[in-house]
Amino acid sequence: MSAISTRSNEVPDGGLEAMPPLPQRRAGSEPSSGQLREVRQHRSWSTLRTIGALVLREVSTSHGKSAGGYIWSIAEPVGGIILLTLIFSVGFRTPPLGTNFAIFYATGVIPFMGYLELSNKVAGSIRYSHALLGYPAVTFMDALIARILFNAATHILVAALIFSFIVTFMDTRTHPDVFGIGIAMAMMILVATAVGTINCFLFSAFPWWQSVWSILMRPLFLVSCIFFIFDNVPLPYRDWLWWNPLVHVVGQMRASFYPSYRADYVSHVYVFGLSLALITLGLALLIRYHRDLQNS
Repeated sequence: MSAISTRSNEVPDGGLEAMPPLPQRRAGSEPSSGQLREVRQHRSWSTLRTIGALVLREVSTSHGKSAGGYIWSIAEPVGGIILLTLIFSVGFRTPPLGTNFAIFYATGVIPFMGYLELSNKVAGSIRYSHALLGYPAVTFMDALIARILFNAATHILVAALIFSFIVTFMDTRTHPDVFGIGIAMAMMILVATAVGTINCFLFSAFPWWQSVWSILMRPLFLVSCIFFIFDNVPLPYRDWLWWNPLVHVVGQMRASFYPSYRADYVSHVYVFGLSLALITLGLALLIRYHRDLQNS
């Protein structure tokens, strides 16, 4: 036995050293039978990190080259809406509701402009983040959620600043209901998200639809009860306007400022139901065709 052991440690002919012994598995380290050890470790909270990064990208690209940066995203709509409110207040001194035209106009134009801006931003989510969607960690859902969160928060802040300015420096004779205003903003955000989600698919699949949609939206400013109230519209046009979800949003907003105004025509079930149906349809189409849209 000693002779055999001595030969095994000798260097064989040709100058090559003997093969080292194979490492032995330590006791207790053997995997259970039928199970494979995971090689790649998943990152915790990866989706939230991706959405947070996309939101920061939105902040940096919104007037990123201008002095003030993101502040202009707030100041621009605030200044524009306040300027329009003051201009129309000169021409229309007696509003259809209340005694102050500025607050009457603001309760209509703020949810309308918020819907218009948010729906357009959500509709362009895939094209805006097209380069980033090639990375496995970024999905189209991340791009949608990031744009919704950023722009919704921006318009909530815009609404708070404008309403606070008008109520503080003007005699509006209104009693704002914060809870009712919150419901109106939630309705606006949900409608804008629904329209933006379905258009996110349609704009990418059918580029001509964006031009058609732009034409269809031109008269929306006049039929959303911004300059008048729904109750003053004669029949049968009143029944036709009822199907416009923005009429319900504006009605909810004005009922939150004017306690004596009874907006019985406002249907929360219709607005939320229609919005959820459009969101479901839009997400179903995006889940089915988002890879084709990214590669087209």
